Amino acid sequence: MREGWRWYGPDDPVSLDDVRQAGASDVVTALHHVPIGTAWTEAEVARRQWEIEEAAPHRTRLTWSVVESIPIPDDVKRLGGKANASIEAWIASLEAVARCGIRIICYNFMPVIDWARTDLEWELPNGAKALRFDQDRYAAFELFLLKRPGADAAYDDAAKARARAAYEAMTEDDQAELVRVIASALPGSTTEPLTLEGFREKLRAYEGIDAPRLRAHLVAFLERVTPVAEQLGVTLTLHPDDPPRPLFGLPRIASHAEDYAALFDAVPSKANGMCFCTGSLGVRPDNDLPEMVRKFGPRIAFAHLRATKRAPDGLSFHEADHLDGDVDMVAVVRALLREDRSRPQGEKIVFRPDHGHRMLDDLALTKRTNPGYTAIGRLRGLAELRGVMRAVETLDRT
Repeated sequence: MREGWRWYGPDDPVSLDDVRQAGASDVVTALHHVPIGTAWTEAEVARRQWEIEEAAPHRTRLTWSVVESIPIPDDVKRLGGKANASIEAWIASLEAVARCGIRIICYNFMPVIDWARTDLEWELPNGAKALRFDQDRYAAFELFLLKRPGADAAYDDAAKARARAAYEAMTEDDQAELVRVIASALPGSTTEPLTLEGFREKLRAYEGIDAPRLRAHLVAFLERVTPVAEQLGVTLTLHPDDPPRPLFGLPRIASHAEDYAALFDAVPSKANGMCFCTGSLGVRPDNDLPEMVRKFGPRIAFAHLRATKRAPDGLSFHEADHLDGDVDMVAVVRALLREDRSRPQGEKIVFRPDHGHRMLDDLALTKRTNPGYTAIGRLRGLAELRGVMRAVETLDRT
């Protein structure tokens, strides 16, 4: 497998030399400065590609091999194939990427908000900081800050009491920070930052859209874009929902194995692929991750390798060390390597370590970091994953 690293462009506090020194060979990035719904141009893609691959010819070569992500505009999720202008702009971006020789595109289909957390600096027993989703803080936001109509019916009395206690323990600054974390778009998000009123307006726009309708809209989108992708030799990889369950009364349709099986049945094109994110899928105890690799292996072009640890309530979780948590990473890696060995050289799986802890020098108050995307935490994760891969490859040869 090819070792990737997510990079947020020239303003990323983690430099391309940092990526080289971590030992990664492949860069995962996007044109984050281009507004959602605006078509990427070949010139813009080529400029970013030159920065990654050619600007430092004296340095170890890097390859931009995965686009993460070309955002899916909101109207596509609400209207499906009727959002013609947005779909055409997305296809234009796909074509620009393909003309530059980049063959993997990651995307998601989560409505209103992208990946969601309630804490960006949750302290671990060793003093490092992790991302966390706390169910009681989420409920406090939904019930008492967002005040979503109908939210009250989603919780039993005990859950509402815990949410109220969490809310009442917050200062005004705590409340503002929780709103910022949930509504204001995390790094790499493919949705727009929202105010509370903007959040409510977005939710109203999704009234009447249930899981079957949202899935139908995704299928309609893929029926338009996969023929183009297949002709250009590009694989589209759908990232799982994060967390993998409905939020804010909105459906989510890429949360477990049955969701992906239904999608591949509906759109059998070989361009219709999967981003295998072990952290997102691993939050659900009913997802057997090694079995999912065996079942969907040919569809996996891209993988996010990270581990999450579920709390006793079954709904809260935090980002664990890459080889700990509830993900059997060794079994997942073995399954991925077996799939990867069956492929020709130009079709190897690209993986990246995901959501490392903030630790060591990255904890310095004067150091700017992106939550979950610090250099040292991901460096540790990549080193651990690389060690597992070397060991598995050696054992499988004997």
